[in-house]
Amino acid sequence: MSLFWRTFFLLALLLAGGVFAWLQTLRALELEPRAVQAAQQTAGLVNLARAALKTSDGISRVALLKSLTAEDGARVTPREPKDTWETFETDRFSRRVGQELRSVLGEDAIAARSVNGVKGLWVGFSIERERDKTRDFFWLQAGPAHEAGVNRETLLTWTGIAFLATLVGSVAIASLINRPLKQLSFAASRIREGDLDSRLDENTLTSEIREVNMGFNRMARELARVEEDRAVMLAGISHDLRTPLARLRLETEMSVEDEEAKRNMAMDIDQLDAIIDKFMDYARPGDSQLRPVLVSPLIDREASLFRDPSQIRITSRVAIDLQVLADETELARVFLNLFENARRYGRGTDTGVAEVMITYVKTGPWAIISVRDHGSGVAPEKLSQLTTPFFRGDAARTAATGAGLGLAIVEKSMQRMGGTLELANASDGGLVAHLRLKRAI
Repeated sequence: MSLFWRTFFLLALLLAGGVFAWLQTLRALELEPRAVQAAQQTAGLVNLARAALKTSDGISRVALLKSLTAEDGARVTPREPKDTWETFETDRFSRRVGQELRSVLGEDAIAARSVNGVKGLWVGFSIERERDKTRDFFWLQAGPAHEAGVNRETLLTWTGIAFLATLVGSVAIASLINRPLKQLSFAASRIREGDLDSRLDENTLTSEIREVNMGFNRMARELARVEEDRAVMLAGISHDLRTPLARLRLETEMSVEDEEAKRNMAMDIDQLDAIIDKFMDYARPGDSQLRPVLVSPLIDREASLFRDPSQIRITSRVAIDLQVLADETELARVFLNLFENARRYGRGTDTGVAEVMITYVKTGPWAIISVRDHGSGVAPEKLSQLTTPFFRGDAARTAATGAGLGLAIVEKSMQRMGGTLELANASDGGLVAHLRLKRAI
C-alpha cells in the first residue's frame, strides 16, 4: 500500500471514529432530557383529559371527547377489552418514555405504538368512579407534535454527511501530507535517470520537509560535481593511457624481430586498448538523444565487423522497416557488445562456432528484439548477476580476456534509451537477450 492510501485510511479511521464517538455521546446526553420531556408532555395531556373526564357526567362525556379530539390533534377514545395494541417500548429511548409515563400516571398506564392498527403514540389510562369505586378505561392518542421517537432518517442523513465529509477531509489532508514526498520521489527518479539539475523548493513552510529538500539539493549538487570530475578524469585517463600504448605498438613494430612475439605483443596492446574502450563506454554520461532508428541496417553494419565465420555467424530476421526510438550510437554499442559476448561465450560445443539468431516481436507500443546464441547458457541462479560489472558466469569465463563489462554496458545503454534488458536461458540451450524499446510511430 502506498503512503498516500495508508495515510488516507488512518485519517479516515481516526475521523470516522471521532464522529461515531461524538454521535454516541450526543445521543447519550440528549436521550434522558428528551425522553423526560416527551413523557411529561404526553402525561400532561393525559392528566388534562383525566381531570376533564372525571368531572363530567355520562351525557356530557361524549361532547367532551369530541372537544378533546379537536384540540392539538389529540384523540381520546374508550378502551375496550377487545382492543389490540403493540407495545411502544422497543428501544432505549421508548423504554425511558414508558418508565416516565408510569411514574407520573401510575403503574397501570400503558404505552403503545398502535391500537387496532392505528399508528401513533397511544397512552392507556383509567378513571375511578366515585360512586361505586369502579374504573373506566380510555386511550389517548397524542398528536404528531407529541409522537416521541428517534427520527432515524434524519439521523442517518446527518451521519452520512458527516462520514462523507470525513472521507473528503481525509483525501485532502493525505494529499497535502504526501505532496512534498511525491515531489521528492519525482526528483529522485529524475536524478536516477541522469538529470542532475533537479532541485526542490527550499522555502516550504514545513521545517522537516524544508530540511529534507535542502539536503536533497546539496546531494544533487555534489553528484553533479562528482559526475563532472569523473568525466574529466576519464578523458584524462583515456588520453594518458592511449599515448604510451601507441608508442609501445610503434616500438614493437620497429624493434622486435621475432614475428610471433611481435604478433603476440600487438594482440596484448589491442586487448588493453579494447579494455580502455569498455571502461569509457560504461562510464559514459547518460545523455542519449532519442530519434527513429532503422534496426535492420544497424544490425547488418555491426555484424559485418565480425568477419571470421569460424568464430561467429550472425543471422538476422528483423524486418527491414522496423524503427525504434533510440540513440543510434548507443544501440550500435548494444549489438556490438552482445555479438562480442556471444563470440566469446556462446560457441556451440559441437562446432565451436557461435551461432547468433536475431528475431523480434511487436507488442503494443513496444518492440522486443531477441539476440540468442546456441552455447551452454548460464546457471539460472547467476542470470541476475550477468549485468554486474566485472562478473563472469563460470570458471571458463573467468579465464576470458574481456573486461567483464559487456552486458553491464548493454543494460546501462538500454536504460539511457528508456528501454530494458532481460536475460534468460533458451529452452533448448543458449542465452537469450531480450531488448525492449519503444517503437517509432
